[in-house]
Amino acid sequence: MASYDFSRDILFEIFSRAELKTMKECRVLSKECKDLTYESSFMRLHSERTSTMVGYLLQSSRVPTQYLVSIADSVKPTAYSPYVSYFLHHRFRVVAAANEGLVLCSLSKFGGNSFYICKPTTQQWEVIPSPKPQFWKTNISMLVLGSNPLRFKIVRLSDSRYDDIGHVSDHSESEYSDEEDVSWHCEIFDSKSWEWKQSDDLKLTCHDSFKNTQVVSACGGLHWLMFNHEQDKHTILSFDGDKEEWGMTSLPDSLGGKDHRCQIAHMLDVWILNYEKIWIKKHTINLESLNEKVPHSRFHSFYGADTVFMVDIGWVSFYNFKTHKLNRIMVGGSIDSAHFIQTGSESVKLKPE
Repeated sequence: MASYDFSRDILFEIFSRAELKTMKECRVLSKECKDLTYESSFMRLHSERTSTMVGYLLQSSRVPTQYLVSIADSVKPTAYSPYVSYFLHHRFRVVAAANEGLVLCSLSKFGGNSFYICKPTTQQWEVIPSPKPQFWKTNISMLVLGSNPLRFKIVRLSDSRYDDIGHVSDHSESEYSDEEDVSWHCEIFDSKSWEWKQSDDLKLTCHDSFKNTQVVSACGGLHWLMFNHEQDKHTILSFDGDKEEWGMTSLPDSLGGKDHRCQIAHMLDVWILNYEKIWIKKHTINLESLNEKVPHSRFHSFYGADTVFMVDIGWVSFYNFKTHKLNRIMVGGSIDSAHFIQTGSESVKLKPE
């Protein structure tokens, strides 16, 4: 079979016209192909040519028990997407979301919460059975394990110290003051069986706490940023979606210490954890020019290989640190959560037959 050496421009044109699923499959061809599809210029053009939604699903509280859900898209300078906002009623709260466009919502009502899995771009939804028992102080996350057929899992962690408490107010961090180690009940919903199951409790020390950051779904797993108060360092708690096993990973020494949130970060170090569990520093990003333009914004995540996503009160920003181009979008109100999604308009079978 003959081999062809396509130029980068030709690959750019071919991949930007491919369906989202095909484009993602092409990432395994080579590192060059993979890196190309994560550039913001490619993501914008691919979204325009294939009608793919790519951006952040934003949620902000208007009044108690009422929420506004919208889309922040770097392609279109607006944070309002009617079919997303109308499809998700203001009483529904976004609990978790997957990059593939699946959204897990909850509706608070007498007797506990009801859960729904939906794909807003296709107006599809299914009711998720309520987990039993109804634990308090929960941490809910979701990951997609396969697309054909669709398979996803929902992981719910519940602090066992609140088993006998009827109501607990939410806190940004779980502060452990007891001397004993803490058990977190673990429940897993598998779309393949369409039911919840009780897994072994997650054992953490009394010095470990979940940081006020969103869980990250990557490489077939879920990852939480943790902080150990006794050792004064950050770690990453990971859940393997296939094996349903837990693991803890230390951060590089330069990142492990306690951060100082009152200080403005002028430099951003980017580290990558390879398959050998070794941290490699990729590059350093200079944010001084960005801080001058939006001094109160904070880093949220990477939108693409060359663009960071920043959040502020009433605003979100896309900043390309290679071209120094800043795209700000007014969203109004305080942002409760922001979930990156990249999804097409194809219908999916949410629930197996």
